[in-house]
Amino acid sequence: MSKERRPLIAGNWKMHKTVAAAVDTVRELKDRLPPDPGCEVVVAPPFTALHALAKELAGCPVKLAAQNVHAENQGAFTGEISAPMLSEVGCTHVIVGHSERRELFGEDDEDVNRKLKAVLGARLTPIVCLGETIEQREAGATIERITDQLNRGLRGLDEAEARRLVVAYEPVWAIGTGRTAGPDDAQQAHAALRAQVRERFGEAVASAMRILYGGSARPDNAAGLLAEADVDGLLVGGASLAAESLASIVEAAEPRSSVGSENDSNGAAG
Repeated sequence: MSKERRPLIAGNWKMHKTVAAAVDTVRELKDRLPPDPGCEVVVAPPFTALHALAKELAGCPVKLAAQNVHAENQGAFTGEISAPMLSEVGCTHVIVGHSERRELFGEDDEDVNRKLKAVLGARLTPIVCLGETIEQREAGATIERITDQLNRGLRGLDEAEARRLVVAYEPVWAIGTGRTAGPDDAQQAHAALRAQVRERFGEAVASAMRILYGGSARPDNAAGLLAEADVDGLLVGGASLAAESLASIVEAAEPRSSVGSENDSNGAAG
């Protein structure tokens, strides 16, 4: 992990926790974290808990993310939530293109691109997810697949917009399976993504952009992953559901950098 980029630990709670349980977890997390953590911390509860957690996190360094968003700002889209709505409720970040959205709900790179632009338009920070399947990995197509997803997902963005986003590499075969890419594998993928960002947007953007690893990240493997030069944080699933576990992962990130990046400064306003 580079000292030029402030690490980011994001907990994705998926379809877990009632509002009461979410509030209890956040209260415990605040008790376990120092007043000024050495990394950025974000939690992404279900939509139903966003309003309550926004109140609970007021004045706290922990930030609030949504797990999904619709590409339009308003309209006849029953059951959907727009980026302006998420901004109003207190979100600072939005997860876009998670592998479960792609695999279970048929989202493709074009959908991700449209949602990404909607999130940027609402002055929020997108966490853009991408990753390969086990078949693509075994075929040796990991780098080709993830750089193609990056190019398609970020289509039409200019340098200023690219500066405002976070990328999360999450190998599909490691999501919720307990399997994890080794630190060397994660570093190779992250380095390839950063090289692609450099080619498209220049060195300044590539050096500032945070690239997270997601895929069965846990307290026992967090430090090893975070030690890699191009792993700037973690997108944590099941291990983020318990405050103690998430706090342990935050602690693993803290000693490595206390220097904020330009990318981090956009966390609240985008």
